[in-house]
Amino acid sequence: MRAPALQIRRLQQQYADGTSTPLAMVDALIERCAAYDDPAVWISRAADATLREQARALMAAGRRDDQPLWGVPFAVKDNIDCAGFETSAACPAFAYRPAADAGVIARLRAAGALLVGKTNLDQFATGLNGTRSPYGAPRSVYDRDYVSGGSSSGSAVAVAAGLVAFSLGTDTAGSGRVPAAFNGLVGLKPTRGWLSTRGVVPACRSLDCVSIFAHDVEEAWLLANVAGGFDADDAYSRPAPAFDAALPDTLRLGVPRQPEFFGDEHAARAYEQACRQAHEQLGATLVEFDFEPLNEVAALLYDGPWVAERLAATESFLEQHPDAMHPVVRDVIERGREFSAVDTFRAEYRRLELQRHADHLMASVDALFVPTAPSMHTVAAMQADPVRLNSELGYYTNFVNLLDWSALAVPAGLRDDRLPFGVTLIGPAWADAALAAIGRRWQTLYTAGDSQ
Repeated sequence: MRAPALQIRRLQQQYADGTSTPLAMVDALIERCAAYDDPAVWISRAADATLREQARALMAAGRRDDQPLWGVPFAVKDNIDCAGFETSAACPAFAYRPAADAGVIARLRAAGALLVGKTNLDQFATGLNGTRSPYGAPRSVYDRDYVSGGSSSGSAVAVAAGLVAFSLGTDTAGSGRVPAAFNGLVGLKPTRGWLSTRGVVPACRSLDCVSIFAHDVEEAWLLANVAGGFDADDAYSRPAPAFDAALPDTLRLGVPRQPEFFGDEHAARAYEQACRQAHEQLGATLVEFDFEPLNEVAALLYDGPWVAERLAATESFLEQHPDAMHPVVRDVIERGREFSAVDTFRAEYRRLELQRHADHLMASVDALFVPTAPSMHTVAAMQADPVRLNSELGYYTNFVNLLDWSALAVPAGLRDDRLPFGVTLIGPAWADAALAAIGRRWQTLYTAGDSQ
């Protein structure tokens, strides 16, 4: 069930011209949340009285020049620490109450954003489908029979359903991109280290990114610049260089020579249409490339020793509470015991070899232009075949973080069966601004929520 978008620019204009206030917005938002009939979106939500109190406090203090998100409501995936809320990672036995905000949350609150609540996820951020949670399975806003995508499931649905203006997720294997595609949103997966992961429950700590869901590229870029910044208390934080958004007159976009859709003809036709639009209406030159080396990189994430990094993040909890994990999540994480230190070094050597090939490919184009996901499955189908179908969903996402690349998922209208379809622009590290510039051009053809 789609609702009118709650967009940042519209809210800011309403506040500026006096047609609304943060308190009026909160009152309307409370009504929307109460009316929305998918309780699996939230794990915890601020009490109505608390939201009203926060809105009144913003109004009493007035908006400052350094508060570009004054009165803008947002949600946060429940593996990111927020003072005043438990962090559960969708596992009740794991839940704890943090003493402070995660680094990105502190930045957003300082900018005037109003936190509505914590959203559902595939437990311990292990999954791309949104069904691996004891709190239920959020559904796509386009069709309740279909998965929302994961692991940042509730975060995507909360934005697409009009319950908040934006949300944060995390992305290790595509968790900030697949849910965007399945709910008609923009999903910004930044260069690793631009947005601090201090205060984030790790999945694969060396690969994790905080991601952003928004209604359009311009708002996602604003949010990334507010939330991003070097954090000396985060060992994986990196200072961003000066961003370069310059693009050539004619774009060169890399497309897979033989794209894989696992038999989903609706998705295949939607991608063909997107490629035609990129060529005919954006004037892009489409450059075919061999996808197999990227597929080999992707295989290292779950079929190689990087799965042991998920075990490193949860091993002590798993030993003390072996039955507290979702069984599919536990099986995935337990596979980390199969790999030795020797396996890890050999896999890293191979990753570096593949990185050379991938970097050569990236140097020949302005960005890759790939489907965000090769197919979209019903909740029933996913629960009947949870590992194989989940693996399929990561076909075009799993390699990105291992290669230290940046990515921007954008809507591409509807398939001919009326389900949403999305494409992802992929660039090297710190190509975030250039991807956003391409994404803005793309949205002259497809904007979040539009249909073909």
